[in-house]
Amino acid sequence: MSRFAVLTSGGDAPGMNAAVRAVVRRGLSKGYEIKGIQRGFAGLFNGSEFLDFNLGSVAGIIHRGGTMLLTARAEEMLQPEGPDRAAKRLFSEGVDGLVVIGGEGSFHGALALQDRGVKTICIPGTIDNDINETDSSIGFDTAVNTILDAINRLRDTATSHERIFLLEVMGRHTGYLALAAGLAGGAESILVPEIKWDLDDICRRLLQGIERQKTHSIIVVAEGTADVFEINKEIRRRIAVETRVTVLGHIQRGGSPSAVDRLLGSRMGAAAADLLIDGKSGLFTAVKGERIEAIPLEESFKNNKPFPKELYELILDLSR
Repeated sequence: MSRFAVLTSGGDAPGMNAAVRAVVRRGLSKGYEIKGIQRGFAGLFNGSEFLDFNLGSVAGIIHRGGTMLLTARAEEMLQPEGPDRAAKRLFSEGVDGLVVIGGEGSFHGALALQDRGVKTICIPGTIDNDINETDSSIGFDTAVNTILDAINRLRDTATSHERIFLLEVMGRHTGYLALAAGLAGGAESILVPEIKWDLDDICRRLLQGIERQKTHSIIVVAEGTADVFEINKEIRRRIAVETRVTVLGHIQRGGSPSAVDRLLGSRMGAAAADLLIDGKSGLFTAVKGERIEAIPLEESFKNNKPFPKELYELILDLSR
């Protein structure tokens, strides 16, 4: 193999650019030609989306959020003939190795290409941090800090007006963002899809706080848990308090990546390039403690990532 490519797919995550930079510069340092594919897997179906990378192509991007390669969803990859067409396009460009940076859907696309002869290595890049077998993923730390900043600001106004604020954060299927930011931000309650919650208990805890002259409360709600506006309405009906709802939305995806995500992207990008250069395929880079390990792609699909219930239970003691 003398030429391989890199793409970013699915939702963008701060730190993806650090990973792209590391893939490119590690590959070039080893004498390989590196191509960038714009707009994710969609770039394999939409005409000329290939970039020829040199050292200068990835200069000045490590501090930028989003992805310089752009990203998109590719419905074509879900069609029966889609992966065949994508593999054929890669081979026609002289590319027989591919680094895919993205989440679970991107991993499935990479595995389909591997089954068609394309050597593939994946890097977990998703703010949801829901990839099994890795402690963290690129973008998670930055997103947590973005939410934490919002909690700090909301607490100022919540205290000033003696209100309860409900903050909806991303997480359709998992509550890692809500848990980490809520715990770090001292939230009084955290609602996540993985844990059954009781609105009576939440209201009881709010009333206990009010009884001891607590002037404000923050409730963090993962978007996949329930309709935050309905929860807000029900709390106001049950305990007659003044509440407000804030939905962060896509603000959580943007912004300059944290040092943690820049380091993680750089380490995982270099490791992914090394794996391809060594002839490996069907693997993804995972962080385990302080180490970067290569894990078979299939392991990311076998089970849902275990939710840290011990951290969730810690909220019950610390938010009294």
